[in-house]
Order: sequence, then C-alpha cells, then structure tokens
Amino acid sequence: MLWRVRTTLPDRPGTLAVLAAECGAAGVNILALQVFPGVEAVTDELVVRTPEGWTLERLTGLLEGAGGTSVVGTPCTEAALVDQPARYVQAARAVIARPSRFPEVVAQLFDAEPGDAAVGDVMEMTVGDVQVQVRRRAAFTATEHARGAAMAELVSEVLARTPTVLGSSARRMGGGATPTFELVDRTVQASVQGVVVGLATLRPAEPGVEPGLHPVDLEVDPTWQRRGIGTRLLSDVARLAAGEGAQDILLTTRADNQAVLPLVLAAGLRGRIRMSGDALTVRIPVRELRPLPRA
Repeated sequence: MLWRVRTTLPDRPGTLAVLAAECGAAGVNILALQVFPGVEAVTDELVVRTPEGWTLERLTGLLEGAGGTSVVGTPCTEAALVDQPARYVQAARAVIARPSRFPEVVAQLFDAEPGDAAVGDVMEMTVGDVQVQVRRRAAFTATEHARGAAMAELVSEVLARTPTVLGSSARRMGGGATPTFELVDRTVQASVQGVVVGLATLRPAEPGVEPGLHPVDLEVDPTWQRRGIGTRLLSDVARLAAGEGAQDILLTTRADNQAVLPLVLAAGLRGRIRMSGDALTVRIPVRELRPLPRA
C-alpha cells in the first residue's frame, strides 16, 4: 500500500539515515523524498510502500520510533510519485493559461484536504484584494508558503497584463440585449427582455452559525454567463446585505468553479476564498459598503 507521510526530524547529521534504516528493516520501501529545511528541524515528506495490512497507526509508530515527530499521513496513489518540480511547472502553466483556475490548481498542488475547517493548517495567498486559502492536516512549511506566494504573484501579473480575462464588463451583450436589474424582496434578479437570466438571493443568517454571516445563492443562466451579469448581481446583493446590517456574506460552490475568482475581482470586492475538498466558499465583508437603495 502507498502512503504519503510527513515527519519532522532534528536538523543534525544522520537522522534521515536512521529513519531510512528503520524503514528498511520493517520492509517499508521509500519511493520518493522531499525535504523542507528549517532552522532547527527539517520536515521530510515521503512516499512509502508498506507491506499488506499496515495501518497509519503502525506506520506512524515506525517513524516516531526512528526519531520523527509531528507525523501526518494519508493513503495515496502512484500520482504522488510525480516529480515535484514538474508539478510546479505544470501548475504554473495551468494558471498562466487560465488564471481563474488558481484556487483549484493550488489546492491540488498543495494537497489540500477535506474535513473540519477548525482542524489542520492554513496557507493564505493574495491575488488583488482576494485572499485564497487552502487547508490540510499537515503543517505548511516556510518553503511552501514562499511557493504559494510566488504562484499568487504570477496570477496577479497575468491578470494585470491581460485584464480581459475577467470577462465581465468587457464583453458585449450582443444583439442589442441589455439586462435590467431589480430588487424583489431579498433577491436581486437580472432580466433580459422580460426573461429572468440571473438571481442573487440573500438568505437569513443560519441559527447556531456566526451572527452577521448571511449565505447568498447566486445563479446565472449558462447562456448568459461571462457577460457581467454575475458581477453586477454579486455587487448588488453585497450592498443589499450591508443595508440589512450584515457583517459578511458567504457563497458556497464547487471547488472546480472557475468563475469565482474573476467574479469577486471584477466586482471590486475584498474576499476570502477557502478550498476544502470538493467545496469552495467565498466570504466577503460588506459592512463598509454603501447600502443598495430600495425602490
């Protein structure tokens, strides 16, 4: 069985050799190794193959017996054996080709994991006024924080050079069709020639959840996407929430939704995008926005 494990070892000669010897004696084969240097300790990431029947607890005990601490592991596939520099090059190519994929790409690059939002470590990267967060059980090293910041800078540079990738206000509606926006109760709706093509609904804060945090449902008809409608809906529903005394709004969607980053950037809002497994959430502070006027 294949495992990806991380452990911290004292930064002194021979510690890694001891760990390798203990693994060899137990029949555990080290297939890949990545080293993240620190000041007084070193974090090692290993991909290992264990004999049949081994559990994470047994593997953890082996590494701790060899001097390792802070052991975190998870089963993996042979995809974990891909050369790490090659992974970063591929990730850079992906975000250059399509900057909107940045949250999805970095989540995969840094092995972000699903689970309780209160468990594990968080790495935060900034693109424009948007913060992108990924979380996992294993602590992020200083090296990984530096790599994440470099990836975010790359995306910011690409967006600055090619602003049309946001797609929102620059694309013409076509056919003379111009959307109209109106507020109906707690919903901002976009219509084209009397047909509703987009909705943004502000929902009440959920009981037991943080006060002042209001979920938002936002949907645009696929045939009318990338035409600025979602951007306007998000901006208006954020202002609607501000007028009702909300502190923040929260959108939840699929992790592979590539419209999210351009949407928040184009709306000119500050936000925090968090990746967790198959879900992506966007939290936007609204308390300082000008309230949306009601008719």
